[in-house]
Amino acid sequence: MKSSHTEEQLKAQLKKYFGYESFRHEQFHVIEKILAGEHVLVVMPTGSGKSLCYQLPAVLSDFRTIIISPLVALINDQAAGLERSGIEVSKIHSAQSYEQNVQEWKRFSSNTSKILYLSPERLMTERMIASLQRLPIGMFVIDEAHCISKWGADFRPAYEALSELKTHFPNARLAAFTATADKATRADICTNLFNRECDVTLTGFDRPNLSLAVEAKSGFKDKLLEYLESKKGLSGIIYCLSRKETEEVATLLQQNGFNAVAYHAGKSPEYRKNAQDKFMTEKDVVMVATIAFGMGIDKPDVRYVIHVGLPGSIEAFYQEIGRAGRDGHASETLMYYGFQDLIKRQKMIFESTSSEQFKLLEYKRLQALLGYCETSSCRRLALLSYFDEDSEACGNCDNCLNPPKVEDYSALAKLIITTIRETGQSFGVVHIIDVLRGAENEKIKTRSHHLLNSFGSASSQSKPLLQTLIRQMIAFDLLRVNLEKYGAIELKGSTQAIMNGETLFMARANDQQHKSTSTQRARTNAPEIELDGTSRNLLQELKNIRLQIARQEGVPAFVIFNDRTLHEIALNRPKSQQEFLQINGVGEKKLEKYYAIFSPALES
Repeated sequence: MKSSHTEEQLKAQLKKYFGYESFRHEQFHVIEKILAGEHVLVVMPTGSGKSLCYQLPAVLSDFRTIIISPLVALINDQAAGLERSGIEVSKIHSAQSYEQNVQEWKRFSSNTSKILYLSPERLMTERMIASLQRLPIGMFVIDEAHCISKWGADFRPAYEALSELKTHFPNARLAAFTATADKATRADICTNLFNRECDVTLTGFDRPNLSLAVEAKSGFKDKLLEYLESKKGLSGIIYCLSRKETEEVATLLQQNGFNAVAYHAGKSPEYRKNAQDKFMTEKDVVMVATIAFGMGIDKPDVRYVIHVGLPGSIEAFYQEIGRAGRDGHASETLMYYGFQDLIKRQKMIFESTSSEQFKLLEYKRLQALLGYCETSSCRRLALLSYFDEDSEACGNCDNCLNPPKVEDYSALAKLIITTIRETGQSFGVVHIIDVLRGAENEKIKTRSHHLLNSFGSASSQSKPLLQTLIRQMIAFDLLRVNLEKYGAIELKGSTQAIMNGETLFMARANDQQHKSTSTQRARTNAPEIELDGTSRNLLQELKNIRLQIARQEGVPAFVIFNDRTLHEIALNRPKSQQEFLQINGVGEKKLEKYYAIFSPALES
């Protein structure tokens, strides 16, 4: 079946409701498939316009649409955005009162609105399913669809129940969207949700405007301050592993003159909303956050994303760095990682209540991320190969710009293996290194480890070098960390080949004196400023007006207009309603609602 809408007709509706002149990436083809009645699974990178792919068909179709989303904040933001584009929408969730939810249901069931946002937990109840079966539901949209897969890092049991939709609503089309899903996750979604009968759209994972870099976490606070000195005046996100670390890093930056804001789930909803508004409005905010921040944020000029802890998986890492450089300009990603972060991540996996099969897969995912961190070749190749995407060396990551020295460390690897074996595979990395370097501390003497043949066998080697070699041996699956034995380093079978001389251990040398490539070229990565001084002042005034409107209406600032739209307004200075309507992101409803508020700033 073919869609009854031509591309030109769809572009006209796109402009009318959402204010855009043309489609991006694969948006048109996905919309065409949905309107033709096909089931679709769409994997699009963060910032490529997934939501529009299901919102426009929901607006144009005669049937009613259920959009399933995992977060109340995301539901509220998307619904607010649609309402300001002149689209009636309903939402039912736990943050609203019973009376509010009843009113929202009445609007949807009476067809006052054709779109209803629900969480999977709210949808997959016997009562809600029965109520919806009495209505002409034509489409179910599953946002963040990777949550349906048991192999996904963010699996939620209520998402698994969505597999029953095809039975309850055999005539409705299903459209699943996610920013990142590896091969196993995609296969699981297709099987569970669609019985393998769906069209899969992969738009590609390559983001060539993002540079990639990794550094050792030791002494990261000084490194971070040095790095950010060259980023003053630019927006960025720093992801931390815990709330405590988030507060510590934010305080450190504030004490050193940076416009830093801490953001995590322990903050109040009002605080988080104000923090988001600040991030969207001020040009130099450093958002220091846990993974609670980022979903649904549409800020195009984030110039860097830094991780000061190891992400949960390559999928999580990819999704988080995808918030940088959405405007297509050069942006940077940098990860500081160390052994303690690896221990924390492994602990999170193995202390979870998940099945053993899932834990094993998560451990493999963590190993893949370690491989990315420890690779001596192009990082983009390592990242994209995980998603089964071929690429050429990028010439834009730290390893391409300054190739690390790779040496034969087989002799040191043998000493490390021997020390682990002689100490009974019962000690962590700190103790192993102390034995290797001949440290005379109480722990070593108490256990008589100063009498071992391996004691002091690497006394001439630095602690950082031994640390990085052990990390690489773990990444290359030669060693493992046993959390049940309090982080003891254990040998894998593959170490015997090194001991026998059958395999060489080629590893990246550690160079503490090497200054990071990203710091060296940081100043060259800011985009060319298209605005002159007067226009830059106007842009800031427009952002302030947007913030005032957002506060009056009780919505995030980006729901009013995104930064790209304000940038275009400042550049073109529209003098009439017709000129204002020509701006990307200004549809008919927003013209009617906001032109009179913004126009005085454009007259001067």
